[in-house]
Amino acid sequence: MEAPAGVLPHGRRTLRARVYALLDGEGRTRGSAAIRAAMVTAIVLNAIAIVLTTVKSLHAVYGGVFDAIDDAAVILFALDYAARLWTAPEGEAAIAVDGAVAVRRSPWSARLAYIGSALGIIDFVALLPLVLEFVVRNDSDWFRVLRLVAVAKITRYAPALQLFIAVIRAEGHVLMSALLAMTVVWAIVSAIIFALEHDAQPEVFSRVPQAMWWAIDTMETIGYGDMVPVTAAGRVFGGIVMVLGIASVAAPAGILATGFANELRKRRSRTSYELVAKLPVFANLESSRIAAIARLLKLDVVPPRYAVVRRGEPGDAMFFIVSGEVEVEIQPHPVRLGPGHYFGEIALLREVPRSATIMSVTECELLVLNALDFRRLLDEYPAIRDSMHELAERRVADERKNRK
Repeated sequence: MEAPAGVLPHGRRTLRARVYALLDGEGRTRGSAAIRAAMVTAIVLNAIAIVLTTVKSLHAVYGGVFDAIDDAAVILFALDYAARLWTAPEGEAAIAVDGAVAVRRSPWSARLAYIGSALGIIDFVALLPLVLEFVVRNDSDWFRVLRLVAVAKITRYAPALQLFIAVIRAEGHVLMSALLAMTVVWAIVSAIIFALEHDAQPEVFSRVPQAMWWAIDTMETIGYGDMVPVTAAGRVFGGIVMVLGIASVAAPAGILATGFANELRKRRSRTSYELVAKLPVFANLESSRIAAIARLLKLDVVPPRYAVVRRGEPGDAMFFIVSGEVEVEIQPHPVRLGPGHYFGEIALLREVPRSATIMSVTECELLVLNALDFRRLLDEYPAIRDSMHELAERRVADERKNRK
């Protein structure tokens, strides 16, 4: 059986897999937490420097500091983009759904998938204006606006913003329909108020395009005060428009609220599916079967140096490693297992006590499959059963050989 992607045959993770864990570890380890803190700090400081550089008095005194922050940020963003491009085969971009089957992309296909993904585009857009400014040194106001686009990169480190983007994408057609309806109402309201007020205020309501300012301002708020109806009919109509404005604001708010609820519900079910789909042992199954298996597994997070199983204990479950590393304490040399590996199946297959103690080296995300569901899984998927039997026999043989 081949080692999973990102894992060397002897159980240690490749350099690329370790770098990916640091970049996308979501702060679960000290290294990933430090990188996240550094990136968020760079994004925030860079945005502050760009804003403050427009203050002439501050720029005259601290201009050199602002430029240094800008230069450091562009270097850090460039390194981050290059690292993410290199490690893309270790992440979600490496998994594609072909019809009903989840397949693993080639390394370069995974990199292209990352470049075209929403977060990949944000990373590139955040980097591009900074690179241009670093090379061209253009100090125009519009170039500062382009440089400030880099603040969008914080979306990667703010799940709430990612959720908002997902809701906008999912409910975009409904929101566009609501916007179209509001546009039609806006045009009609503008024409009506022009007809009602033009004779009384020929300079204020001189044409329909000018009346459009009053219409949009009254629909969305209660008016700006620069254009006010003076006729009785105009004022009555203005009150009606204000009430319509409340409805125009409530409709998109309701759409977004429903979208947030639906997206949260989908993410809860999708998280388990994606974790299972990443495991090589399940990668070639149909998506419907992966979803069925995902319902059998329970996600568990264990701290470093935690005994997941102990020698001599009865086998009541097996474990799939999603992230982190564990160490199998066998003699004469312990073996480490990383993301994509699984353990604990030998005791279940042979119905014997645990033959080794397995400790977590780092904080680990484990998918746990209890003994009853394990037997159901093997009965339903003979290929997985054969693969686990083969690996179990190999592990037992290696352990006996090491003891000799």
